[in-house]
Amino acid sequence: MRCSELNDFSFSAEASVNPAELAALSAMIRAGTPLITIECHDEPQAMTLFSELRRQMSRPLLKWTAATGLVWVEREQTLAAEFADPEKALEHLRQRPDRGIYLLMDFHHYLNDPVVVRHLREMSRQDDGANPRTVVLISPSLKLPAELERQARCFRIAPPDRQTLKQMVREEAQRWEKQRGSGGAAICEQALERLLTNLEGLTLKDARRLARNAIFDDGALDEDDLPDVMQAKFELLNPGGILNFELETARFSQIAGMPRLRQWLETRASVFAAAEPPPGLDMPRGMLLLGVQGCGKSLAARAAAGLFGVPLLHLDCGALFNRFHGESERNLRESLQAAELMAPCVLWIDEIEKGLAVSDTDGGTSRRMLGTLLTWMAEHRSRVFIAATANDISILPPELVRKGRFDEIFFVDLPDEKIRAEILAIHFHRRELKPQLYPLDDIARATEGFSGAELEHLVVAALYVAHARGEPLTTDDLMNEIHNTRPLSVTMAEPITELRQWAANRAVAA
Repeated sequence: MRCSELNDFSFSAEASVNPAELAALSAMIRAGTPLITIECHDEPQAMTLFSELRRQMSRPLLKWTAATGLVWVEREQTLAAEFADPEKALEHLRQRPDRGIYLLMDFHHYLNDPVVVRHLREMSRQDDGANPRTVVLISPSLKLPAELERQARCFRIAPPDRQTLKQMVREEAQRWEKQRGSGGAAICEQALERLLTNLEGLTLKDARRLARNAIFDDGALDEDDLPDVMQAKFELLNPGGILNFELETARFSQIAGMPRLRQWLETRASVFAAAEPPPGLDMPRGMLLLGVQGCGKSLAARAAAGLFGVPLLHLDCGALFNRFHGESERNLRESLQAAELMAPCVLWIDEIEKGLAVSDTDGGTSRRMLGTLLTWMAEHRSRVFIAATANDISILPPELVRKGRFDEIFFVDLPDEKIRAEILAIHFHRRELKPQLYPLDDIARATEGFSGAELEHLVVAALYVAHARGEPLTTDDLMNEIHNTRPLSVTMAEPITELRQWAANRAVAA
């Protein structure tokens, strides 16, 4: 990898303004939009945009915060202290005759107050075209009450582009050089390009902090910094903890069987690795792994990430649900957005039927969540590969399993005798046992109907017995555990038969 010292660049550390973004916001305000909402974590980035807008439009710009009250932005002058109260501030703004732009920071805390909502409605209705005013709500998260939805428009501040991020990294390399008073930071070009990919989607402030940490720990940017950057980015994008992140995932060498699934993924790996798919091909979008519990669907989803060489995001459907109206759908949207910003990645939706099974008792939440996911699956173009797993096809909505929704549906059945012997060997090696000392073929023959998870439990349980006896594991220990076990294929025989019948003509054997 080629490395260089980035010590010959001179850039401004201030955030730059995107001309297209500035033009779009200016058009929205000139059109007389009375209420604009901006969900934004980086307030300085938003203030840079509005300061430039004020210079172009020559309109008064006032900012309100709970700490300072109303402040003239261009004069850095605070109005009366009483305007720290949100109701008094809004009443004052309603009476102002100027064509001002009023920025209300972190105002989502007050949108449950009916008096505050009424003030905002009256301000929106006062606009007669002669003295238009614009109220802008800027918060990390915003949910407008129904009374304001028709008056408001949402404006999204785009994250910095790749060139801006590259400029920022060079600034941080210069900063490190100035603080140390020595040579420039050593930057590996390949690591720099991968770093920029991982910083995409973040605010400039957050991206700068991650880049600074990567450079300042040792005065260099190399491949060793990237795992920490990816982990830090994930934590920024997943404040609710609904997603789990795995950088080091499973490998197909750890899985017995599933040859068709592995081959199918291998034929798509090079396409998924490319920034853009080759002409005539679509980016691989995902698969549904259907099968008997404990047969390796989850491990296969993790191995897909390992084969593609990308991180794994694990979405727990149960964690999406919230008792407040609309919050479950919001959690799903934010999780999908986080996955797009973490791309390229594999998004593992575990036991998808538990989260999207349509019910008449949840007020329509599951139906809306299903619609959210289906819309995203149809429209997204990011390098996010879905690996959904399901145990019970009977409660999955038909819209989710129709042809074309996933690239392929695979059925993971109970392992046959040969695969059972391979699974046993894997677990013996994992526990530092020598498989050649045991008749694995006989044990595999005796475990007809056992799942992979049940075979693992068999080995563990027999080891406990041997440990309690103070002797090495014997074949009799294993055979006794087999005799005492009633596998799922016996206790759940009817549902498994139905599952196999459904998959016979609708899924590909993994």
